[in-house]
Amino acid sequence: MTLDDLRVFVAVCRSGSLSAVARELSCTQSAVSQHVKRLERATGTRLLERHPRGVVPTPAGHVLRAAAADGLAGLDLAVRRIDELVRGEGGSVRVTTGATTVRHFMAEAIVAFRQHHPRVSLEFQTESSSRRCFAALAANTIDLAWLTLGGPVRGIEQRPVVELPWVLAVRAEDPLAGRPRVEAADLADVRHIRLPENSSARAHLDTAFADLGVRVSSEPSVADWDTAILLTELGLGRAVVPALPEHDVHGRSGPVRFVPIPDLPRLPVGWAVRRWDALTPLARTFAETVSLSCAARG
Repeated sequence: MTLDDLRVFVAVCRSGSLSAVARELSCTQSAVSQHVKRLERATGTRLLERHPRGVVPTPAGHVLRAAAADGLAGLDLAVRRIDELVRGEGGSVRVTTGATTVRHFMAEAIVAFRQHHPRVSLEFQTESSSRRCFAALAANTIDLAWLTLGGPVRGIEQRPVVELPWVLAVRAEDPLAGRPRVEAADLADVRHIRLPENSSARAHLDTAFADLGVRVSSEPSVADWDTAILLTELGLGRAVVPALPEHDVHGRSGPVRFVPIPDLPRLPVGWAVRRWDALTPLARTFAETVSLSCAARG
């Protein structure tokens, strides 16, 4: 039984597919299977069951997966902390998030963090959805994920930082631009530029519309919030988006106006990690710096 055997086994349990792990590791499916077989010989029992759509852990497999995942995370953390001790104040913080998050939520915090920790490497990994961020956390390839928060996710701890109100983005000359607010019922007549497909923000918004009994006519979805605002500015429609820190809600300048929609429940965004108590001191400091920056701006 080796660490590589355990790493491969945890990856197979996570993905439910030997072939998917083989592709991820750039090896053969037979090589992945050998890792699992060694563990089964060492434990004296079957650890995986084959199903039409892949493999799932047996009861014994679930026990080993949970213990191995926690143990590997602890070993990885220890290795990183030793590396930081060897390198002095150096080290790295690995963050995954959406394409525009750094600009909207982290710019000031990054500057402040680098001033106090100039030798620390900040590594950002862009993902297209919260689901992929959670997968990166589960695989222990990143330390922190900044995302739209939703329901509980097994093995992941979530911590809200800010709740964003919703606004309707319209062109300055739009008849709705001068209103102090927009009611949810008014959105039924809006030519709506949709938020990204399969995103948590869109799911949150769709649920809110359904609860309020509002049906909207939609254009094809866009890649991110900024693109929705840009298409609004270009006259391709109106967009319901979260009110980001730099949006001038109630403002009367600029080509795009942001009109509050108080009927819609706020959108929670913040941090997700495997375990807060297992974060490196550097990762915890960066998370706290971002949170404090958001609180100061909000």
